[in-house]
Amino acid sequence: MSRHDDRLAVATSAYRLTIPFGRSLCHLEDADGRRLADLALCWSAHRADALDTTLGVGLPELMSEPPPGDGQGAASVAVRIRLDSSAWEAKSLHIECREDELSFWVELRGEGRLTELHAFAGYSSGTMGPGTGWFASERYFQTLFSPEPHGPERICWPASTSAAIDVVGGGPGRGHWFFTPPPFCFCVSRTALSADPYDVPDGPWLAMALLTEPGRHGYVAFSYQAAEDTFSLRLDYEGHERVSGTWSSPRVILIPDSADPYVGLERHRRALETRGLVPSMDAYEPVPWWHEPIFCGWGAQVQDALRCGGSASQSCTQLDYDRYLRSLAEHRVIPGTIVIDDGWQGAYGRGEVDRSRWPDLRGWIAERHSAGQHVLLWWKAWDPQGLPPEWCVSDTTGRAVAVDPTSAGYVEQLNADLELMLGADGYDADGVKVDFTASTPSGPALQAQGALWGVELLHRLLDVIHAGARSVKPEALVITHAPNPYFAGVQGMIRLNDFLRFSRIEPGTDIVRQLRHRYRIVKASLPGMLIDTDDWQVPDRASWRAYQAVKAELGVPSLYHTTHVGLASEPLEERDYSAIRRSWAVTRTGARN
Repeated sequence: MSRHDDRLAVATSAYRLTIPFGRSLCHLEDADGRRLADLALCWSAHRADALDTTLGVGLPELMSEPPPGDGQGAASVAVRIRLDSSAWEAKSLHIECREDELSFWVELRGEGRLTELHAFAGYSSGTMGPGTGWFASERYFQTLFSPEPHGPERICWPASTSAAIDVVGGGPGRGHWFFTPPPFCFCVSRTALSADPYDVPDGPWLAMALLTEPGRHGYVAFSYQAAEDTFSLRLDYEGHERVSGTWSSPRVILIPDSADPYVGLERHRRALETRGLVPSMDAYEPVPWWHEPIFCGWGAQVQDALRCGGSASQSCTQLDYDRYLRSLAEHRVIPGTIVIDDGWQGAYGRGEVDRSRWPDLRGWIAERHSAGQHVLLWWKAWDPQGLPPEWCVSDTTGRAVAVDPTSAGYVEQLNADLELMLGADGYDADGVKVDFTASTPSGPALQAQGALWGVELLHRLLDVIHAGARSVKPEALVITHAPNPYFAGVQGMIRLNDFLRFSRIEPGTDIVRQLRHRYRIVKASLPGMLIDTDDWQVPDRASWRAYQAVKAELGVPSLYHTTHVGLASEPLEERDYSAIRRSWAVTRTGARN
């Protein structure tokens, strides 16, 4: 660290940071002096009743620095910059520089409900030089990587494109629901995109990620905002985060000089672990039967609907699943785990079976157990069907829009349902496959009973499901699609999720490269956790065959189809069943070893 008449400068083996005096920007360069970004210091923290404008920027104050000769390995340089605010009694930006990373956060003092926190951007009344209004950071990187899969379109995007990592999805502009949530980590590179939509450009890559204390993930979304040659980051609290007194934001950590974005994700996860912000993966102990190949009936249910009409959930019956398993057995394909998918319940919000479809679910599961198999029940997260409104998140009219895991009544009912679903005196199933986590409630007009919101509300829901399932049956398996390090302790397996959005299915889509990409995200963020490869939806049989050939490399192979695949319902041939048998044999041999 060096102090000059007009600036503070920090130089390490990984980056250079210069903070000019009397300016509202600081300059970030790589170790070779190539500019990465000019970072705006005027962050805005908007209240529900007031937009936050920075009225003045103080000189950087040196709060700490490493002793001479320290080398800055474990020590750090800490800087504070006081910001005059139109919305808060006090606001200050803090910067901590370590040898291979640097982090930024804002501290507020005052009262109010926080709606949005804008990092590296904000309103300014003349502190940014000429002009007033909204200012963001200037970027010198060209490519953006988001760990939130967005269908099969691309892996990387132009840095002029906005993106979000969040817990919501579905509908126009919200097609990124495949992982909810993935790690809160964007990566950027100065190297431009190639014409190949699945290519990852050369590095070095800069990770821009969050360090959030447990219990304080009250935001719904972490967004990368782009316009022209500028960018910023945003946290959406939607007015559900109460500031009373002093409040510190999550840290935005910048980790430079990674060979590729997956290395950036790994380094982000290590930064979280070393600070004690996420559970260690050392505590993860998969049960041997979790490695068994999976059959999920959803694909077969959809093929029935395509052939006979009606909805796919209508084919979730005891007779249909007997037929599915017979069809596979005729080709010597015997799954170790069976997932009974959408349609087995009487109401989505409850764990009671629809006896018109499953007259003897307990007996059916007992037959599977006698054959050495296990059974999971599909669970639609957040759906309030069949529940009283007082157990639900509601809007201003009182209408129930989602279950409320902060409601003691709902938690009690959910635990009772898990006892029914998994208990020896109930249906005696072996676990739960959780779906629709992207239906996490969102919006300023919604209200839960407790103070949790956003990511924390989803974490609470999955924690209740996971803890409840494991208390009923210690070896119960809970599958989710939340490959975020903070969620390590509330799931047993990560599902790679649907390959495609229905509106974007096109022949020739490279499913294998897309799913390898998702696999690398999971391995970087939750190393060692088992992966459900999924099997849905494929445009055609050729694509399905290509993915079938690599499933055993990626995780626990999952099969959704019994006789036909793809939009055109192409029939499976003996070569396909033979390929499944070979893949499953490899998986079972690997699990035994």
